[in-house]
Amino acid sequence: MNGTSSGSGVDFQLNSMMQRNQPVPGPQQPKGTMRKAAAKQTSSPGCIPIPTPPGHSLQPQQTPLGTSRQASTRPVRRGEAGNQGMSAGDMFDAVCSGKSAMVALVDEWLDSYKQSREAGLLELINFIVQCCGCKGVVTRDMFDNMQNAEIISSLTNEFREGSENYPLCTPGPQWKRFKAGLCEFVRVLVRSCQNSLLYDEYLFSSLMALLTGMSDSQVRAFRHTSTLLAMKLMTGVMEVAVILSTQLQISQRRYYLENRKNAQDRASARLEVLQATISELQENREELSSLMNATFRGVFVHRYRDHLPEVRAVCIAELGKWLSEDPEDFLNDGNLKYLGWTLNDKQSPVRLQCVLALQSLYQEKDFIGRLELFTSRFKERMLSMVLDKDPDVAVEMVHLLLLIHQKTEGGLQDEECGRIYPLVFASHRGLASAAGSFLYNNFKKVIASDYQESWTTVGPNVAFFNILVSFYIQSEFQQHGVYLVDSLWDVAGSELRDWETMTTLLLQDDGLSDAEEGALIELMMCAIKRAAEGFPPVGRTQGKKILNMKDKKIQAQDRRRITTHFINLIPQLLAKYSVDEEKVCLLLEAPFHFDLEMYSSSKPLEKHLDLLVSQVCGIVKKHSEARVLEACARLVPALCSDCYTFSTRTHLAFSQLLDGLTECFNTYLDDLLQGTADEEDMYRAALALKRIATFNRAMDLKRWKLFNPCLDVLQSNVVRDLDNEVELLQLKKEVRLFYSVCQTCLSLDQAEIRDQAFELLCDVVLLYSPGSVRSQTLAQPPPDSLRSEMASFVMDYIFTGCEDDHFTGVNEEMTIATFQRKHNQLAGYCKLVIYGALDLSAATDVFKHYSKYHKEFGDIIKETLSKSRLINPVQSAKTVCLSLQQLFSEMISEKPDEQELGEIRGLAKRLAMSFGTNLHRVRKSLVALHMDGMRFAFRDPKEGELQHLNLAFLEILSDFTFKVLHQDRAQLSAFLKAECPSAALSWPSVRMYQRSLEGSSSKPRQEEGGGEKESSTLSPPINPTAKRRKTTAQDSVSSTQRISWMDSSSIHGSLLSPALTSTVLLEQTKPQASTHPRDTDFNESSGLLEPDSEDEFHEGLSLIEENDVEAEEHKIENVQSISDEEFSPILPVFKATAAPTDLFVSLAQAQI
Repeated sequence: MNGTSSGSGVDFQLNSMMQRNQPVPGPQQPKGTMRKAAAKQTSSPGCIPIPTPPGHSLQPQQTPLGTSRQASTRPVRRGEAGNQGMSAGDMFDAVCSGKSAMVALVDEWLDSYKQSREAGLLELINFIVQCCGCKGVVTRDMFDNMQNAEIISSLTNEFREGSENYPLCTPGPQWKRFKAGLCEFVRVLVRSCQNSLLYDEYLFSSLMALLTGMSDSQVRAFRHTSTLLAMKLMTGVMEVAVILSTQLQISQRRYYLENRKNAQDRASARLEVLQATISELQENREELSSLMNATFRGVFVHRYRDHLPEVRAVCIAELGKWLSEDPEDFLNDGNLKYLGWTLNDKQSPVRLQCVLALQSLYQEKDFIGRLELFTSRFKERMLSMVLDKDPDVAVEMVHLLLLIHQKTEGGLQDEECGRIYPLVFASHRGLASAAGSFLYNNFKKVIASDYQESWTTVGPNVAFFNILVSFYIQSEFQQHGVYLVDSLWDVAGSELRDWETMTTLLLQDDGLSDAEEGALIELMMCAIKRAAEGFPPVGRTQGKKILNMKDKKIQAQDRRRITTHFINLIPQLLAKYSVDEEKVCLLLEAPFHFDLEMYSSSKPLEKHLDLLVSQVCGIVKKHSEARVLEACARLVPALCSDCYTFSTRTHLAFSQLLDGLTECFNTYLDDLLQGTADEEDMYRAALALKRIATFNRAMDLKRWKLFNPCLDVLQSNVVRDLDNEVELLQLKKEVRLFYSVCQTCLSLDQAEIRDQAFELLCDVVLLYSPGSVRSQTLAQPPPDSLRSEMASFVMDYIFTGCEDDHFTGVNEEMTIATFQRKHNQLAGYCKLVIYGALDLSAATDVFKHYSKYHKEFGDIIKETLSKSRLINPVQSAKTVCLSLQQLFSEMISEKPDEQELGEIRGLAKRLAMSFGTNLHRVRKSLVALHMDGMRFAFRDPKEGELQHLNLAFLEILSDFTFKVLHQDRAQLSAFLKAECPSAALSWPSVRMYQRSLEGSSSKPRQEEGGGEKESSTLSPPINPTAKRRKTTAQDSVSSTQRISWMDSSSIHGSLLSPALTSTVLLEQTKPQASTHPRDTDFNESSGLLEPDSEDEFHEGLSLIEENDVEAEEHKIENVQSISDEEFSPILPVFKATAAPTDLFVSLAQAQI
């Protein structure tokens, strides 16, 4: 069945066959007259082909029945009187309970149907309606006198208003059983009617007509339920058709064999019986083909692209069954295209059903030839789906690609396989295991082809480890061997547990290179840990780690096998690789996974314990690297635990080691205290002390009495502070010189140098801010000219114009790294404001872009607003007001525009929402903001300016009124009357603001009756000065001096100094707390505690973003078709950081 036609489907009448006054059909086969009538319903030439016997052909019917999707208008005759059999409610309750025998339920309904087919069909229809969750009922009068469309329309009108849940989508275990029971009911119904009622041209034709009409309904409950029933019904019919095809082939073969006999041996009566059987089976097959073709064209072709993903998933799942179970009729390119199209579906459940359907096809070798065109057409899409955003889809797609690689002749190319291999390092364990299975299968292929001759000498596992080590070295994910081992654990567990082969390869003198030995040791230790612990690695487990009894038994067996094998080999491995830092650190992890009780089980094993302890002590004496010493120290508590009988011996051995180290330290102690020790003596003493300090957490070091000697060394070698006046002046000179050089670089055309200079300035200015240095004499604030240049950089290179589309993906050259760089640069600038390196007024250049760049930098700006209120809430509110004043001044200086005024008001609304819901806490802040805004609106004009130039600013200020408490509104109203000239009280903006204070809703100025349009004669103001793209130092100073509340040189942040993470990553040092007192007024009124973490701005000021609220889906939806566009998987994004320069490193390492 090709199903290529996408035209309108079949619309049977509900009572199309009721015009026939026939006897009630019984279980016997239909008569020949019914066969002839059925022949008229065969589909178009695109229908399912029917096998024919030799010498026998069937003419295809050219006129299928009812290819229109409009409801039939032919009247139907009244049927027989109703019966008292099983009702629709009883059937629904039985299916919901899931406890009734479905065969008995169907048989009981069939008994009632045989008594009166109209009444029985009516109960079945009402049962379907009730399964849809509809409270309406199809009455006998509706059944006799109304058509399908009319009945469905009546039921739609009676559908319960506001109903969002219906049985198929209602959550809960009961309704899950309902869906399974409903599908089972349809399957049993078809099976029970396969010898009789399936061919009566009434029951299933009428039922399919109803389901086809309901599948076109706009009510999702009707559409979903009817599509599920129609698809399950077609699956049942298809199964019967397959049985008929098998019987037909057997009968044709018998007829052919009988007909080949000689005339004397040929049985004419047998031939006649076989011929009659063949004709009967062909007629039955034709009827089923007609019914399946009508269902396919009438339901599937339209519902596989339904708006509801559940409907699409049902269609694709059933299509997979048709293709795999009846390949002769369905498996062709015309039907496979539906699977290819739905690989691009927007919903993951639909894609998952499509992949599962393809798996069932590629598992059969006989189908591979028919899938060649599909494979070549959709292979690229299938390869891209291994990175599907739904892990379940990606897992099944990897399994599908493994089948394609195994079953098809060409398989997958090396480049295509290379797109699957990295998934073994994925965090999702299911996906990683599937990729591990794919990788293991390819390993086996390579071993079978390239290493087959060497199996007899080295064994297959040697070849396996050679390939595995080579793959791990060539991969880009080294240091993650634990994830590779876990990915292969389910399929290659026996190979990874072959400890003997691995240790043999490591102990042989010539065989592996240094890199291969390191990789094999790492993979071996990962396999030991995986076997001993029994858990996947961190990041691949969900929930609590609990092993069942079987897993615990396997874990205990593996630990015993590991201990038995490695107890005598681990000292040899440590001895061989004792000088290699990487390898010895890995090997020292092995004893943690031993069953250490085995050391005390026999005296020969105690000898291996002595060798192990001896090797550990030797490694401590050989190495000075911290990680090696720590690895040895971690092993000491495990071997010296009192729960083991050998703990005394191991404790004595490690005590002797510490005795030797202490003696070495004491040898050079006198010279250290007297200052006569040379560099070599100091190095040896420091190394001995470093080794001793490593065992501090492993053993009690009191008996060696090291406190007083170490204290004496510290007192004699105290590092002096930077008190020398000459050095202090030199340092300040170098910092100022650094400021000057970087300031010059900010104006260069080279973007890389300019960006690096700004990033370094953010760190160094913060480093020498008053809140970061230990002494205020070391503080070196940036000059005013540098502050102006940095503000200009923010305006020119971070907050770029909207026409650039830097963050919308339009400009392909704008990479993720560029956005990350701007993100880090803005975060570094905001740190300078929050931690007191820059005045709080510098934040106006950031706040004014909160609305326009909310998508790109909203997290940083929101966090800056929050932290500024922790420092000084009143000053923070005034800074918000100042940013709005600057935008307003810029607007009237260019050309007043109502649209631009609306944008400023939108920013004001967003800033008002940032004050939170605790209005008592922000009470003083909001009052100060309103007073500053009113002073700005009613300021005295300068010479040559018009009167009342800034009155429109009150409209912007009114957007903050809803946050003001009612007891403060009276104070603000009085202040308004005092500040506002009497002539301006009737102006629209003033009245609008006054009404907002009184509690009424504000109206736009255009709706006011009086007043004149102010924007037509406005001239640019003088104060406050708005920040322009490029400002001078004099402008910055004058702007600061004209604002009374910004007179102080700096607003000192009371937060701890942050780590330097906005630009260049440095070695972490503990920052010093600010020495400035907190804002006592704010602390007493708000009661908030200031954060103590130094990582508050780490990684670009983390914050909580607001979630959009999704609109609820309506009950009745329009049936829409989905596009066939492809969706690229989401790939991880990695942050790029700048590299430090020599100048910055030298300054950062200066003593402060």
